[in-house]
Amino acid sequence: MADDERDGVRLTSLDQPLGDGLEVTKGDLVDHLDAFADRLVPLLAGRPLSIKRVRPGQAPFMQRNVSKGAPDWVRTVAVWAQGAHREVHQVLCDDRRTLLWLANQRAVEFHVPFFRAGEQQPTGLVLDLDPPEGADVDVVVRTARLVQRALGESGLAGAVKTSGSKGVHVVVPVRGAAFEDVAAATRALAARTERLDPELATTAYIKEDRGGRVFVDSTRSGQSTIVAAYSPRIRPGLPVSFPVSWGELDDLRPADYTVTTAPALLGDGDPWATALPEPQELPADLVAEGHTIPVARVQAMHEGKRRARAKRESDDG
Repeated sequence: MADDERDGVRLTSLDQPLGDGLEVTKGDLVDHLDAFADRLVPLLAGRPLSIKRVRPGQAPFMQRNVSKGAPDWVRTVAVWAQGAHREVHQVLCDDRRTLLWLANQRAVEFHVPFFRAGEQQPTGLVLDLDPPEGADVDVVVRTARLVQRALGESGLAGAVKTSGSKGVHVVVPVRGAAFEDVAAATRALAARTERLDPELATTAYIKEDRGGRVFVDSTRSGQSTIVAAYSPRIRPGLPVSFPVSWGELDDLRPADYTVTTAPALLGDGDPWATALPEPQELPADLVAEGHTIPVARVQAMHEGKRRARAKRESDDG
């Protein structure tokens, strides 16, 4: 069927290719998001949403400002966009109807921050594990186990999901901490993970300094965003960011989870809701350690300038 209507939302061109090289139709995307609406919407609700959209013949693009002509029932929140130096109105996807409207716009990726609109405290942190190019999934699984150990030794617990790409996310729900303290704790957890096996894991932000190791990225917490569990990603077959229990992690095969396979793999279950521990208070020693660790992006920027200056001086010499 080319067109359909669900929850009062007109859905069009469902039999057409979703985008170039994605190997699925627009209907496949809509069906996946609709099937997971009851599990996905609670993860999006109340959070300023960043979406990544596709159109045939165009490169995928990230969108934060609500589309012109949006229905008046689509809720938004005004947010200052630092990069654009202006206020944007980001969608709050609080119900199935809004999710379907976004799906009809070919919104594929759903990225949310660790805070809700109008609230001043983060709800969680994430360590994003990024394996080196061409690496086997085993190295990211082993690194996730290091993170699990670092969390346990710090008195914390987390849940793990695939990123929908080649890495995994370890998410730790938190409460009662300021943004800067959550960001500091994330840096400390990354450093503790690296210390457990520095030949496997690294916190080096500059790619050429990673030496074939898994990058433990501590920069996704605070004001940054994370792709939501159950969200598709813009890659052939539309893989999905999929919850994996710690017990199943050793058998991880990220390519198994796509918009066409996820409903059968999950049934009516909600493993992400089940896996997430209750929000936890951050240990004071973890936060204090993190405040002694430079912010990775800032440190990398200064190091990049230092190396460029050294190269110029060497060339002049």
